[in-house]
Amino acid sequence: MLRARDTMDRDYAKPLDVAALARVAHVSVPHFGRTFRATFGETPHRYLQRRRVERAMFLLRSGDRSVTEICLEVGFTSLGTFSRTFRDIVGESPTAYRRRGPLAGVPTCFAMAWMRPRG
Repeated sequence: MLRARDTMDRDYAKPLDVAALARVAHVSVPHFGRTFRATFGETPHRYLQRRRVERAMFLLRSGDRSVTEICLEVGFTSLGTFSRTFRDIVGESPTAYRRRGPLAGVPTCFAMAWMRPRG
């Protein structure tokens, strides 16, 4: 399970499917889904979405690229899905989140940990 999670953390922007992640973990697809959820408390799909949103949160407040560019950069293929997922996880739209202004001048690892969504 750790190998699959590490793959999602590293390759979050690439198209990843459950079958490929199950192969990385050396288990069957049904076993992978059940075990991943039991181990990490969320489905593999939700974990991957959350990782993508975390990266988008950083990009939205640290640069001036459009929301659409950031959506595609972090691995979403639809702006609508990205916006809905972002709102579900963060509690506000990507544009509203960006309005909070730039990130404080702290190391990226601290900023990412502080901004990590809890949901």
